[in-house]
Amino acid sequence: MKTSTLGRTGATVSSISLGTWQLGADWGDVSDEDARAVLDAAVESGVTMFDTADVYGDGRSEQLIGRYLADRRDLDVLVATKMGRRLPQEVENYSAENLRAWNDRSRKNLGVDTLDLTQLHCPPTALYSVDRVFDDLDAMVAEGRMRAYGVSVETVEEALAAIARPNVATVQIIINAFRLKPLDAVLPAAIDANVGIIARVPLASGLLSGRYTSETTFAENDHRNYNRQGDAFDVGETFSGVDYEKGVAAAQEFSALAAEYDLAPATAALAWLTQVPGVSTVIPGARSPEQARMNAAAGGVEPLGAEFHARVVDLYDRSFRAAIHDRW
Repeated sequence: MKTSTLGRTGATVSSISLGTWQLGADWGDVSDEDARAVLDAAVESGVTMFDTADVYGDGRSEQLIGRYLADRRDLDVLVATKMGRRLPQEVENYSAENLRAWNDRSRKNLGVDTLDLTQLHCPPTALYSVDRVFDDLDAMVAEGRMRAYGVSVETVEEALAAIARPNVATVQIIINAFRLKPLDAVLPAAIDANVGIIARVPLASGLLSGRYTSETTFAENDHRNYNRQGDAFDVGETFSGVDYEKGVAAAQEFSALAAEYDLAPATAALAWLTQVPGVSTVIPGARSPEQARMNAAAGGVEPLGAEFHARVVDLYDRSFRAAIHDRW
């Protein structure tokens, strides 16, 4: 497993980390026993960072991780959580009082005094110009409530605004073979500013696994069923915002490309992303130990090279650029 420095946190993390939204909610049901097996498989495969949020299962994901790490004191795992989605997305709700209350809740869920990394969870665009919020976050670091803070964003513009902030340590943003806009400006800016980039939704909600067809169905409580039109949250979070049928077709083409390199589609998609300059770590989710191990294995794939990258860009240009490039 390759590693890198996570921006201004100074921490060394695995190139493949574990996203844990699916352990809390919105991807179908996962039992406590199954969740623990996924965490075990991830760390045994070299994963050294878990990404979670206070709203994943209303805190269940954080609690699962907290109990797991309490039982495994020998592990050196960085936990990145998120806050800000417990109230309507209005800038005034990001008050000093609310920020501390959310922080208190996450520290209790995770069973720690100091959070490793706290990220604002896709806050309103207007928030990035409010100095007071970032002053409050700085104060919380000084108080020992968290070691560092970052943001999770929806758009390139939000990412660039965050990177310009002097104490933002990380930016989490959707990057995958079907969402390439961050490569244009965000990654170069992050490199220049020493800001860590956490690539989320790296498999386009599973499309890039190559397993889905037009007939594939998803559970009623799976966001890939109920959020295809953005009814619950930003539509870009589900299948990266691409049209499902077009995504299935493009995924078949990507699978053929991966096969030329003797790789499974998901392995190729994750490996390619870890090799994009400026990406610090990639956070695929996993609902089974086998999936966690397969995801982690992508962190050890040899460089795929310029031709593979060029063909990914060509696929994006032909399939998605016109529809989504200017949207996020």
